[in-house]
Amino acid sequence: MWPMNLSKWAFLQTAGFGTLTTVLAPVMNAGGLVQAPAAPAAPTAPTPRPISSDEALQKLIEGNRRHLSGEFTITQRLAERRQQVAKAQHPFAAILGCSDSRLPPEIVFDHSLGDLFVVRVAGNIVDMNGLASLEFAATQFGTPLILVLGHARCGAVAAALAEAKVPGHIVSLVDAIKPAVAMSKRQPGDPLDNAIRANIRHTVEDLRTSQPILGDLVKAGTLKVVGALYSLDTGKVEIVA
Repeated sequence: MWPMNLSKWAFLQTAGFGTLTTVLAPVMNAGGLVQAPAAPAAPTAPTPRPISSDEALQKLIEGNRRHLSGEFTITQRLAERRQQVAKAQHPFAAILGCSDSRLPPEIVFDHSLGDLFVVRVAGNIVDMNGLASLEFAATQFGTPLILVLGHARCGAVAAALAEAKVPGHIVSLVDAIKPAVAMSKRQPGDPLDNAIRANIRHTVEDLRTSQPILGDLVKAGTLKVVGALYSLDTGKVEIVA
């Protein structure tokens, strides 16, 4: 009886091992270790069709309406979107915005990864590095729109308006805003609101006339530069330039 049982057991072992080897073979590496099958790669986002600067602005306005209503789409399928844009980006708008923590453009305009090329600096002023970044967006990605985004009760503009004594390198920031403040003086209405709007328009004009890149693109009609003011109280974006 023993020989028969042993033969039977050997057969079962051999048959079972053979089946297991067949099942695991596709997921075994050269060292014989079992590996999990690779996850399928997320599809790369298709290259979007070129859009006009007016279409790009409309997309921002529609996104801000979603922001106002609370009907955000920015977090929908975010992991998939991250994989789609990992290899390439095609931002349809560039935002030069204030660094204020209450003013993240992706949330204000409800647009996801790869949609917006964002440059932020306190007071939404433009320096050489910021200008170079915007030139990069316009030339490398063909971004048709630059939006300068300021906001109500901006502290940097308030400091320039009050001619406050500020420490360190903040001085250079305040000095850059002072020409706009000077332009807004003697206007009727709230002095700070006037100065904030004048500062946005001043930056817009600097970008529209910048040489040798942005100004030429504006003249050619392939780039538009606009200015907008964000309300901290309502969340609404108002086009002011």
